[in-house]
Amino acid sequence: MAETPEILPDHIPAVSARTVVDVHDWLAKGEVGRITALAAELQPVDLAGLLELSTFDDRQILIGVLRDQITPEVLSCLDPEVRDDVLERLPAREIAAVVAELDSDDAVDLVEDLDDEQRAAVIASLPAADRLVVEEALTYPEESAGRIMQREVVAVPEDYTVGKTIDWLRDQAEHLPPAFHDVIVVDPFHKVVGTLPLYTLLRSVRGAKIREIMSEETQHIPVTMDREAVAHIFQRYRLQSAPVVNTEDKLLGVITIDDVVEVLQEEAEEDIRQLGGVGTEESFHDDVMKITRSRFSWLFINLLTAILASLVVGLFEASLQKVVALAVLMPITASMGGNAGTQTLTVAVRALATHDLVPSNYWRMILRETRIGFMNGIGFAVIMGGIAAVWFPDQPLIGPVIAAAMIINLLAAGFTGAAIPIALRHFGFDPAVSAAVFLTTVTDIVGFMAFLGLATLVLF
Repeated sequence: MAETPEILPDHIPAVSARTVVDVHDWLAKGEVGRITALAAELQPVDLAGLLELSTFDDRQILIGVLRDQITPEVLSCLDPEVRDDVLERLPAREIAAVVAELDSDDAVDLVEDLDDEQRAAVIASLPAADRLVVEEALTYPEESAGRIMQREVVAVPEDYTVGKTIDWLRDQAEHLPPAFHDVIVVDPFHKVVGTLPLYTLLRSVRGAKIREIMSEETQHIPVTMDREAVAHIFQRYRLQSAPVVNTEDKLLGVITIDDVVEVLQEEAEEDIRQLGGVGTEESFHDDVMKITRSRFSWLFINLLTAILASLVVGLFEASLQKVVALAVLMPITASMGGNAGTQTLTVAVRALATHDLVPSNYWRMILRETRIGFMNGIGFAVIMGGIAAVWFPDQPLIGPVIAAAMIINLLAAGFTGAAIPIALRHFGFDPAVSAAVFLTTVTDIVGFMAFLGLATLVLF
């Protein structure tokens, strides 16, 4: 029995859930003509969406049916996992032809995802000029500006006039990038000396020199700069584009805002996955066994920390046997601490990622979150103390005990939720990857120790 596509929300009008189901039915009936006619009407991004939303089995058939309609633009819009499915069905020569038609940044993005053997075959099949561009880009660090920069740059000498620049742009229209925001201004040695927004160029008189109207406050992006740092610069200075330079300040390429938006999306997704213990490379389109293997190690670490917390509980076994109320209320303290700590952890990790949290304000962040934890602890202590007193009237001291434990654990949650990611960053670890494990362990142990320890001292 064929797998039925999942009905998804109609968030993309051109490729609605109904469209995916229709394509599934047409494939089952062999009505290929209707599928190719539909694909011909779709924009590249929508055809990519159709491939992504289809089931694995349907996609394998669609790749063969729509082979001639899966253009370079479609490939550049595909999720990497789905794109791999398509590329595996194409010979190196066809992939090379696709790469040659793409902008340099998209071409590098496509080639770097291929396996070593396929990548070598594709690069060998490229025209000499394109091969040189791709090979040079692959020499830069994987997460660097050199991997995402576009080599198609609009640059003019600083001694050009406005009129000469406009005339040159018209003459070179066929060779210019499809869209650009700024003209890069260079000196005779091809070093970047400024940028000229297009709106400034068009509003200036033809006789004005470029050096007189250009902006010298240009953010130069070193080619080896981490792409996350590049995104931060774009955010901070509200850039539309920025030149990429080598160590001598010579122009190598340009990074545009669309590249930065992709970086921000990928980094945000990566942080969310890491906080949840999901592999950074995991995709919605991966098979079940691959996802199972990637998540197992994280769950195993959580199992070990849970055992550690259980050992703490075991220290108070006698107390738990004497007072059943302790077993009933015990999870509440730990759970509240874990949730409060996760709130702080999320804020801290995101602030570190956006560079809002830096060494100069580390302690301010820690003290603020500790204060918040203490204040919330007092509030929930009053609430939970009252509930416990009503719930277990035969144990009048159980209310004050859980109230005190609530304050202690939420105080610890606020402190550790901020301090743990900062400490991990200080020692060179990614806080998004491992902070949650440490935090959960701390809040569980502190919660159990505080509640059961106080109960043992007060009730017995």
